[in-house]
Amino acid sequence: MEGNTSMIMRKVYLIIAASLVLAAGLNACSGRRNEPLRGPLVLTDEETIKGQKLFMQYCQKCHPMGEAGLGPSLNASPAPKFAERFQMRHGLGVMPAFKKDELNDEQLKQIAKYLKALKHHKGEG
Repeated sequence: MEGNTSMIMRKVYLIIAASLVLAAGLNACSGRRNEPLRGPLVLTDEETIKGQKLFMQYCQKCHPMGEAGLGPSLNASPAPKFAERFQMRHGLGVMPAFKKDELNDEQLKQIAKYLKALKHHKGEG
């Protein structure tokens, strides 16, 4: 029974990884790809503000302002929140995995909420 569960988990991981690769490929079709932010991003929701602080601490060095840096642009990524959280938790390629003692599940949700605000920010021209 334990071997069967392990096989199922491997298949789930493969499906999620394939989804992330597909989302990254679709990234090339997005209209916000590497377009810089225009105007200040004003956040009023406490969870999104916490997500911004966590992003600045853990993600900014590789994804500056959500743009491509060492890592790819996050602003144009069509990946759903669960896929973003999965990648943050388990890593993929050169992206490190953030274990629960580094970032708990609530913190991952906060970062995902900030990324959504960042992706949808239009700002003042």
